[in-house]
Amino acid sequence: MSNAVTSSTDNNKGWFNRFLAGVEFLGNLLPHPITLFAMFALGVVLFSGIADFFGLSAIDPRPEGAAGRDPDGVIEVVSLMSAEGLQKIVTGLVTNFTGFAPLGTVLVALLGVSVAEHSGMLSAAMRGMVMGASKRLVTFMVVFAAILSNTASELGYVVLIPLAAMIFHSLGRHPLAGLAAAFAGVSGGYSANLLLGTIDPLLAGITTPAAQMIDPGYEVGPEANWYFMMISVFLVAILGTWVTEKIVEPRLGKYDPSEAAEDLSNNQVQHLSDTERKGLRYAGIAFLATCALLALTIVPENGVLRHPETGAVAGSPFLKGIVVFIFVTFAIPGYVYGRVVGTMKTDRDVIDAMSKSMSSMGMYIVLVFFAAQFVAFFSWTNLGTILAINGAALLEALNLTGPEVFIGFIFLCALVNLSLGSSSAQWAVTAPIFVPMLMLVGYAPETIQAAYRIGDSVTNLITPMMSYFGLILAVATKYKKNMGIGTLVATMLPYSMVFFVGWVALFYIWVFGFGLPVGPNSPIYYQP
Repeated sequence: MSNAVTSSTDNNKGWFNRFLAGVEFLGNLLPHPITLFAMFALGVVLFSGIADFFGLSAIDPRPEGAAGRDPDGVIEVVSLMSAEGLQKIVTGLVTNFTGFAPLGTVLVALLGVSVAEHSGMLSAAMRGMVMGASKRLVTFMVVFAAILSNTASELGYVVLIPLAAMIFHSLGRHPLAGLAAAFAGVSGGYSANLLLGTIDPLLAGITTPAAQMIDPGYEVGPEANWYFMMISVFLVAILGTWVTEKIVEPRLGKYDPSEAAEDLSNNQVQHLSDTERKGLRYAGIAFLATCALLALTIVPENGVLRHPETGAVAGSPFLKGIVVFIFVTFAIPGYVYGRVVGTMKTDRDVIDAMSKSMSSMGMYIVLVFFAAQFVAFFSWTNLGTILAINGAALLEALNLTGPEVFIGFIFLCALVNLSLGSSSAQWAVTAPIFVPMLMLVGYAPETIQAAYRIGDSVTNLITPMMSYFGLILAVATKYKKNMGIGTLVATMLPYSMVFFVGWVALFYIWVFGFGLPVGPNSPIYYQP
């Protein structure tokens, strides 16, 4: 008894647990992200008035005659603490919200994903992938399936992580190793995916207005990071498998069922039924048929969705409307699966599925309202542009304009993510500063966004501020009743460290080693 108390006391005094306690304390001091954005928006208004009073400005680096360039070549702060500023705020409040790009794109994409999710297709596909793997490949398939589950929002957290723990337990392996492997894929590999998901248009919608502070005509599409994120799936899956089998599972040791908080005798995973397999086959056929029809609009030189003037894929209606195709390629196979297995019998079932997903988006819509005001206010005041120009000048003075600048940028994003876990919330705050700043030293917004996604993902595993962290801890306590935050974070820390090193290395090899674009028609460097 005394030894257990002493051990617990020693653990609480360790440097790592003190660090975690500090992160948790600082994170708890932060208000709700919605309140945070409201405060940021108000802060921009107040700071613009102060900055205008002191004459804060910057020399416009754009050449004479460039779109949006002031004739005098000086960018000055526009105060919102004035009669004109108040008028602009009042008249723009609604359009700031309705015109915020991530709002519509995410909601439309989610409508399609919701059909595939509520029909049961995505859950069945995940179970089929994991349960159908050989014992030697089970860890890899768990991490791989977990990464792909990001396409369907909370599916990975709610379904796959508990499922992975059950699978490992049924194979006689430590269930927490399965939980950790799935958690690593879902959360640590959050940005990676073979398909475009809801996160892609969300981030692109935030990057575009940030880039337009420097280049008013610049647009970043949802497909901007597709190539890099596809190859990242295999990197994260391999690294996640290696960490699980070489570090985490040996450290956990042999599982003792007496540590469980409940009876695990019925803790069995249900294999796919014949009906579910049939549903997946028909859904696969529907998916291929849908893709074939879409290909007819873009592959032929005279495809109706190619660029109407140049005939190229770049800047085509297909890429500009990629969210529509995300919707279609999920909705149609999802409905076909539902019809086969009986979960969707009428149009009412489809409508109900979409309605359920939309009803869960209330918090997101409120968040977007305040985030949209902050982004708009920041753009109106020119504060972001001035900070970017001065920041770029500082980088040049320190001779930090080479590729090494991304190491600091990714590390900073990873650090901020410890306290501000929402991907969109963090990028809405940081993009207006860092995208223009790094554009001015020569890097394209698409490359900057890809780097951000690495930092935003790798520390999801070790921050109690991540929205699903409590859920993961609750699942873990089923298998180890005395499981605490420190134990869970310590279990996930090796993934975070290995993912950071491996993913940053891939970024440098892919972008600066081979000079490969991070996505279709995504330049590495920005050329005005």
